[in-house]
Amino acid sequence: MQQKFNPQNENIKVWVNGLCDRHEAKVSVFDSVVQGGDAVWEGIRIYDGYAFMLEQHIDRMHYSAHALAFNHIPEREEIKQAVFATLAANGMHDNAHIRLTLTRGEKITSGMDPRLNQAGCTLIVLAEHKPPVYDNARGIRLITSAIRRNNPQFLDSKIHHNNLLNNILAKIEANIAGADDAVMLDILGFVAETNATNLFMIKNGHLFTPHPDACLPGITRKLVLEMAAELQIPATERNLSLTEFYNADEVFTTGTMGELTPVYEIDGRQILNRTHSQLLSRLQKHFTTQIPLYGVQLPF
Repeated sequence: MQQKFNPQNENIKVWVNGLCDRHEAKVSVFDSVVQGGDAVWEGIRIYDGYAFMLEQHIDRMHYSAHALAFNHIPEREEIKQAVFATLAANGMHDNAHIRLTLTRGEKITSGMDPRLNQAGCTLIVLAEHKPPVYDNARGIRLITSAIRRNNPQFLDSKIHHNNLLNNILAKIEANIAGADDAVMLDILGFVAETNATNLFMIKNGHLFTPHPDACLPGITRKLVLEMAAELQIPATERNLSLTEFYNADEVFTTGTMGELTPVYEIDGRQILNRTHSQLLSRLQKHFTTQIPLYGVQLPF
């Protein structure tokens, strides 16, 4: 799985504290995201005139920015108007993806001290014509990475931050192995998530997912747990080993970029589904009904 350049995105407009052409969209070399990866971000999908889970993504952006002690954080309405203006400028109503980034802002001089950030935050809205990145019909193949996922002892994964080097190192391992993505373990050796998504498994009609300790408590992850309750599928959050995933009936990933994607192999072990479980299919079908319920309708 490798994303390719979409010619539709050649001349898009990008918001960097205001609209500009793609080829002129820049941040200062003094911006905190350049100097220290000091920023938070969200991914938002656009479906048929709806910005899916926009309110929840703005909530998490504010939560993350507050945890990192950002100053002059843009208000919710300001962020929404920037999103709508960017989508309108690009004529995007469907099959699009937004990378929403908020940096601590520009510094008066280079350095890691946040007191040097005196200009306020930099808001970036990068909207692209982009379908989901995974093949939800065939599924994906995973390997296990040697890189461990952060936990609250180091850098809390509940902060949706831009310090993604451990995820990138795990993705490099997957690329070298010819796999789609990599499973990342926590400090105790339990499964946390992949380098890009949350992980679920199904065994004997029961849905399981790792505790959100080392993994990000993803917005799609939360929705899946809510959908399971609606469909009367029993669900449990607990420590899960690789062995349990190897022997699951179904395994799937969740995330904004890939929705609900089946996993057909982990570390050379086929996910055999000996019990012929169809729970993932039920969840996938139910997911499509949630878009107007949890989406914000675009005002253009």
